[in-house]
Amino acid sequence: MTDWLFPPRPQPSLPVEGDDRRFPVRRILCVGQNYAAHAREMGSKLEGHAPFFFTKPADALVSDGGDPAYPSATANLHHEVELVAAIGEGGRIVGWAVGVDLTRRDLQAEAKAAGRPWDAAKGFDQSAPCGALRRGDLPDADAEITLRVNGEVRQSGRLGDMILDPQAVLAAAGALWSLQPGDLIFTGTPEGVGPLVRGDRVEAAVGGLPGLLFTLA
Repeated sequence: MTDWLFPPRPQPSLPVEGDDRRFPVRRILCVGQNYAAHAREMGSKLEGHAPFFFTKPADALVSDGGDPAYPSATANLHHEVELVAAIGEGGRIVGWAVGVDLTRRDLQAEAKAAGRPWDAAKGFDQSAPCGALRRGDLPDADAEITLRVNGEVRQSGRLGDMILDPQAVLAAAGALWSLQPGDLIFTGTPEGVGPLVRGDRVEAAVGGLPGLLFTLA
C-alpha cells in the first residue's frame, strides 16, 4: 500500500450516456484555429495555415452540470464551443461530447505579442466545461455546432467546416503524443467567439449529442 504525503485529488472523469461507468480523463489536448472563419476572426492568414495544439490539465474539467467560476486575472473571458473526441484503447476515438474552451483572451493576446506560451490563458482552473460522453460514431459532418449566451446565438457552424476533420486531428495529435485511453481532444471552434460575464447562462450543442448547460459563477 502506498503512503501519501496528502490524499490524492479525485480522478477527473466524465459521465457516459446510458452507462453507470465513467470515462476517466488523463489529459486534454486542444486544436487551435481548426475552422477557417475562426482563424480569420483571430487575425490569422489562411495561406499556409495549419491547425496547432495546446493543452489543458485534466483537472480543468467541469462536468455533471457544474458551474465554472469566473477566473482571476482577466477582464476578457471568452467562450469557444467545441466537439470533444474521447480516446480509448488503441488510441481510437470511442465517443464524443460537447465542450467549451474558456479562454482568458487578454492574457492570450499578451502571450501572443510576447511570443510566450498560452498556459495561463487556456489551462486555468475550471477552463474546460464538458457534457456527458456519447459512445459510438461521429455526428454527421452536416451537424450544427452552436453556442448560446442567455438565449442569444453567439456561435454557429457545421462540423464539416473543420479544416482537419476529427480523424485527421487524431492523426496529427498521434504524431506528437502517444495517445492513451482517457485522453480528450477538443477539436476546434467555429467563428463568433466572444466575452462572458458573471451570471451568463451558456448553452452549447453539437448535433444530437448530450447538451452542455452552465451558468458562469
